[in-house]
Amino acid sequence: MKSSFLLVSLCLLALFSAGCIKVQHYHPEPLAPAATASQLETRSLSDRGLRLFMEKNLRRTISPWPLESWGLNELALAAYYFNPQMRMARSQAEAARAAIITAGERPNPTVSLRPGIPSPYLFTFRFDIPVQTAGRRGYKIKQARALSHAARLNLAATAWKVRSGVRAALVKYFFDEEYAELAHAMERLRVQRVEGLRVRLTAGEISRPTLAAAETGLLDARLAARVAEGRVLVDRAALAAAIGVPERALDGIRLDWPAFAHPPTARSLSPKLIQREAVLDRLDVRQALAEYAAAQAVLQLEIARQHPNIQIGPGYSYEEGSNYFTTGLSAILPVFNRNQGPIAQAEAGRKLAAAQFLAVQSQVIAQSEAALTSYRSALAEWQDAQKSMHQIRRVIEPLSARAVTVGETDWLTLNGVKLQGLAAGGAALQALDRAQNALGALEDAVQRPLDSRDISSLTPRSPALKGSPLLEGTKR
Repeated sequence: MKSSFLLVSLCLLALFSAGCIKVQHYHPEPLAPAATASQLETRSLSDRGLRLFMEKNLRRTISPWPLESWGLNELALAAYYFNPQMRMARSQAEAARAAIITAGERPNPTVSLRPGIPSPYLFTFRFDIPVQTAGRRGYKIKQARALSHAARLNLAATAWKVRSGVRAALVKYFFDEEYAELAHAMERLRVQRVEGLRVRLTAGEISRPTLAAAETGLLDARLAARVAEGRVLVDRAALAAAIGVPERALDGIRLDWPAFAHPPTARSLSPKLIQREAVLDRLDVRQALAEYAAAQAVLQLEIARQHPNIQIGPGYSYEEGSNYFTTGLSAILPVFNRNQGPIAQAEAGRKLAAAQFLAVQSQVIAQSEAALTSYRSALAEWQDAQKSMHQIRRVIEPLSARAVTVGETDWLTLNGVKLQGLAAGGAALQALDRAQNALGALEDAVQRPLDSRDISSLTPRSPALKGSPLLEGTKR
């Protein structure tokens, strides 16, 4: 009996040891708020890890480094690297990918050893192997893969939102910087106007109210210039926040975005193209489709659970010097229910996923149509404002300058024409700002760049997103 008990004990020890070969151990990774805050404060656009990340995405070597100028594409990549929303989305994608491993794991066998009571010469040993029936393991894997795909699409959608935020901040920065230059030019013209009118007042050619009105205009121009300067500083901080770096990381950085002053023409954006891109290529549409596939797999799994799993395995008993070997089989009997409740819930979940998919598609179509209409309207307004500005600056202003030269009019008239030209330039700049914001909304509607000068590969659009560096967590 002792030898039999020892044999069984050795078998149990061998099984346990075999299972412990690949045992993983816990490694603590405590968070230190002071250390993480220091890391956030020292982020820089000259970071070596950022360079490797950008080279992997652009599939080329970047030289020289740091970059001499940064445009929308480069700033978007920096945001993919630094922005904390990307790290959260990557973690969610990794968790969903790990769930595939869980779904594919086979249940472990069970071992039981029961000592005899009251006699120590009685004991029973059982080794049971669970068997999953009706293909339920495959349905679990199918569901996990669909949810993992949805999580990867969510990561891509997060990347687009991050890029959209950088673009909006960059548009505002360029607009306010241009407007600040225009405001300073307006201030200089107002100074010239006031100085010239003071000479005329001294000569008795004008009245005091005329000079006072010009001085008021100068004060307003100076105030507008100071406000514009403040807005540029605020925009700079907002751009740094959109990227995920401290504001001082932009010190010494030259921002260059030629596409700001050259939005795409309305002819290049047909309604049919926009609607097709929105309906078929929007990330949230594909994510809703992946979630519907997961709901399908859940329903298949619950239907499969109508059939019970079974457990089979050999058994061994020792009793009063005799050895008994047996084979056992056990299963749950579906007597009181056949999983009707979970099946009904899964069917309702599939209907809900289908309704959500249709709702997303409908919303996308409406959003894309409205965004295209808004962009075309803003673009037309900008083109009209440009024509008015060019008429003043290229026709009226040169004629006025020539009239001053030949003595037909004086400097005051030319100064007024120049002020009028700057005002027209301000109106054109505001119209351009509205057009760029409308273009950003249109790009959000289709979730891809619409300007050919943008690098479309910065947006992860492949159906499987396989091999995208955006999916790789980067240690910083």
